[in-house]
Amino acid sequence: MLGKCSAAWNSRLKLYAQEGRFFQALQLYCQMQLSGVPPDGFTFPFAIKSCAALQLPKTGEQLHSCVIRIGCGAELFVRTALIAMYARFSRIRDAREVFDEMPRRQNLVSWNALIAGYNLNKQPLEALVLFRQMHVLGIEFNSITMLGLVPACARLQDLETGRCLHGINIKNGADLDESVANCFITMYARCGDMHDARRLFDALPEKNIITWNALISGYSQNGHADDVLRLYREMEKVGAEADAVSLVCILSACASLGAQSIGRGIHEHVIQKGFQFNVFLMNAFINMYARCGNLELALKLFDEMPQKNIVSWTAIINGYGMHGLGDMAVDLFDRMIASGIQADSIAFVSVLSACSHAGLVDKAWDYLKCMKKNHGLEPRLEHYACMVDVLGRAGQINEARNLIDAMPMKPDGAVWGALLGACKIHRNVEIAEIAAANVFQLEPTNVGYYVLLSNIYAGLRNYEGMATVRCMMRERGLRKPPGCSYIELQQRVHIFLAGDRSHPQAEAIYKMLDRLEELLKEAGYVADMSEALYDDKDSEYEMLAVHSERLAIAFGLMNSEPGTRVLVIKNLRVCIDCHTAIKFMSKVVEREIVVRDATRFHHFRNGDCSCKDFW
Repeated sequence: MLGKCSAAWNSRLKLYAQEGRFFQALQLYCQMQLSGVPPDGFTFPFAIKSCAALQLPKTGEQLHSCVIRIGCGAELFVRTALIAMYARFSRIRDAREVFDEMPRRQNLVSWNALIAGYNLNKQPLEALVLFRQMHVLGIEFNSITMLGLVPACARLQDLETGRCLHGINIKNGADLDESVANCFITMYARCGDMHDARRLFDALPEKNIITWNALISGYSQNGHADDVLRLYREMEKVGAEADAVSLVCILSACASLGAQSIGRGIHEHVIQKGFQFNVFLMNAFINMYARCGNLELALKLFDEMPQKNIVSWTAIINGYGMHGLGDMAVDLFDRMIASGIQADSIAFVSVLSACSHAGLVDKAWDYLKCMKKNHGLEPRLEHYACMVDVLGRAGQINEARNLIDAMPMKPDGAVWGALLGACKIHRNVEIAEIAAANVFQLEPTNVGYYVLLSNIYAGLRNYEGMATVRCMMRERGLRKPPGCSYIELQQRVHIFLAGDRSHPQAEAIYKMLDRLEELLKEAGYVADMSEALYDDKDSEYEMLAVHSERLAIAFGLMNSEPGTRVLVIKNLRVCIDCHTAIKFMSKVVEREIVVRDATRFHHFRNGDCSCKDFW
């Protein structure tokens, strides 16, 4: 027994709360009252903390009432505990009321509690306003203050204020501890400033796994997949062990670059290490293998999963859809529903996209209609964009236009862009101009749509239309993004740009291209200039012949065993001429060539492509 001395009870209560034994802490508080020992200002902070951790708002209100009744309301740490508790209950107004009623607010702990509360409740602007008030009153900050403020800047993507906070730390001579430094790295990355994120990372004398993950996640979120893999190699050199968070980002980078060998090496490594495979990591492996073209292994991993969530199903459905295997994707979606998994909006986007690549118009209509009827989901803009794409690819241009007119919400750029893409496939310039007029108004800086319209005009030899589009692009300062292709060889990713001569094997690559060009012409290949953007046809033909995917393919053919598959990843949609040329290449070299472009996978075998020339 603890007797009648409140100090002994408080000491035990503190121990339970610090060890995270919150339920026992509240039990002890109740026993304390039954024993007739009155609680005091040292009792309540730990009882309130336990109540907040267990998410017991009613009990929290009772404790607050007891605080007032006993007369401990003026105690600083009691008030601070109440602020933190109400913030955990998402009752930030009550937390602010407790703060405003405090007779003395000069103590930093209470300010930190409310700043953290605002950040927890996704009110970052209020957190920054509170800090300014604190600064005006001359209250010094500490690392706990920064841990509440820096994430607020990240949430707001307020790089200027984030830099100011960093500057204040430096000016005041405050050393950045690991936690605060990690927050600043994350803030810079969230705001898109990877230069300063990396500079701060490099300046840190000590780095823990959270530090590495902050930078890896930043590179991943900003689309710098190649930098993710470089950083992973740095981790290996210094002996830093990746955890599930970093592995998910690294596998996502492997998926983006088609770096299956690196991803497979990670897979083997984590098995050897006895790493605990959680559902998030398994989903990352499935996505990586599917996007690297290894559907067989992706499906094997999927089937072996003891527990599958909606992300698991969506990853495998999306993988089959990207490969144009719509029937299999549809079958997987129906299996998911039969297994009791509730489909979400993202899963419907994946299955509708799969229907588009496979020409499953009736099935797509069924899915769109059943979203609300069977699943309680209102179709959103992305679902209508998919359906317009389904109809457009199938040649039902007028039906696609009618669907846009019948939509319950105003179509966005993606919806009109899907119609514009369909018009390119079927050379419908009349509706293409309507779609383009709308998409240019909605997304005036999206250069891809201008290139799409120009290609439509080029295919119809409408040089006046092409000139008009080029003029619009010049006036708006728009340039077509450079084509970039990736190919992995011996666990290293090689990057090629159109006309690139920077690769160490450039001379041999261009000789290989010249030899391929001769073989293609002998096999009947004729360059398709229908998407040429310039008046100088000779110059344009020279550029077509050295597009990035052709350089990558030539490199792959030179450096791989005869008969093996060559996989290339391209950031843009493959052009008509390259698509035709690669079909001929697959025949003359007797190799399977796989190209994943911005639209889908293309499996080139013996002169044919799996997309059936619709992409």
